[in-house]
Amino acid sequence: MLDAFLTFINQHKLDLEKQPCLLTVSGGVDSIVMLHLFHKAGFSVGIAHCNFGLRGEESNGDEEFVRQLAQAYGFPFFAKHFDVKSFAKEKGISTQMAARDLRYEWFETLKTTNGYTYIATAHHANDSLETTLLNLTRGTGLSGLHGISGINNHLIRPLLLATKEQILTYAQENALTWREDRSNASDDYKRNLIRHKVVPVLQQLNPSLEATFIHSSAKLSSADRLLKEMLDEWASGVVVKEGEQVRISKAKIVLESEPGYRLWHILQDYGFAYAQVEKIVEGLNGMPGKLFESASYTLLIDRKDLILKNRVIAASDDEIKIEESQSEVNIAGRLISLYKKSRNSNDELPSNKSIVSINYDKLVFPLKIRKWEVGDSFRPLGMNGARKKLSDLFIDSKMDRFAKEQVLVLLNGNGEVIWVVGVRLDERYKVHGRTAHILQVVVS
Repeated sequence: MLDAFLTFINQHKLDLEKQPCLLTVSGGVDSIVMLHLFHKAGFSVGIAHCNFGLRGEESNGDEEFVRQLAQAYGFPFFAKHFDVKSFAKEKGISTQMAARDLRYEWFETLKTTNGYTYIATAHHANDSLETTLLNLTRGTGLSGLHGISGINNHLIRPLLLATKEQILTYAQENALTWREDRSNASDDYKRNLIRHKVVPVLQQLNPSLEATFIHSSAKLSSADRLLKEMLDEWASGVVVKEGEQVRISKAKIVLESEPGYRLWHILQDYGFAYAQVEKIVEGLNGMPGKLFESASYTLLIDRKDLILKNRVIAASDDEIKIEESQSEVNIAGRLISLYKKSRNSNDELPSNKSIVSINYDKLVFPLKIRKWEVGDSFRPLGMNGARKKLSDLFIDSKMDRFAKEQVLVLLNGNGEVIWVVGVRLDERYKVHGRTAHILQVVVS
């Protein structure tokens, strides 16, 4: 058992003699064995114990048992009581999920405030096997088949190479005492049902089930890492980030083998489920404009690209008035700066998507600025005064839906569109030879 423990530490190149570790100790046999191994190896640790109060006096007994053990070993002890039922009700989640969220948040706080490098939990091979079986029943990909990871950033699981039987044998050989949690005997929880009903049947088929799983898990984990490395390299030539948007080439998806899995490799980081990705792939050759949403992102199937945009958009005013005395306004996360200048015929007037020069003498204050609306029209510069709807202008410009949603219009006091911001000036407000004053508008 000690050999497996030290093998894990050496495999992951953990310098636990110099980097202290916070042990999560419930009082059950798994965490008690983990604590004994750390003590026997001479590592510096702290002990964290969560009291969820779900078993009344038994929960308090667990806390006192672990406290006395920490004193006997001479390790710092931390304990915290949680109102897990209230938290679960508030968040609308199960008691088990609530307890997990609460304890890991507290462990992170303890680690940071007390200078620990790692947090260690006592998960073992049987826990990892049960996780894989649970994942299979729910539906999973390759990453869900290799069970629990031995190390995840600063979270380590040093008993992962040991089976439950080995842990119990070690505890008995070293005359260790521990606390039993009665809830572990109940089949009310899915994990317990798998532990008590499913795993024994599989052990009849393979008496060395746990040892076989440890080897299979290692191979699956390696395969998963290799596949991710290859897909990451491929995705680097497919995904382009432009400011707050992410563009994914449609052509580079549909021309590849397994387009659904490749696209899911990209989109899973943005919260999209595999079932959604299958529907997105089905729509790649259809008419553009279809939208898909995850919890935090919206995906648009455009003409050439899939465009991702964060759904969290800062609130902004529907319409802002600009008085003649104002020099700047903020709208939709953009700063609009205004500069009144006398016209000098020798001056060169800068003009690009962010800067426009307007004939000041034709302005009626207050001006207004707002998002464009269906039905808006103007007389685009260079079209000899012909009127055009903004919606038609966007179609001609092949502007995607996300870009259209962000378009602002600057309106004169008489209601006419002066400037489709960042797109086109109105012919009626251009600067000409007889213009005496100009208003320069800068968007940033």
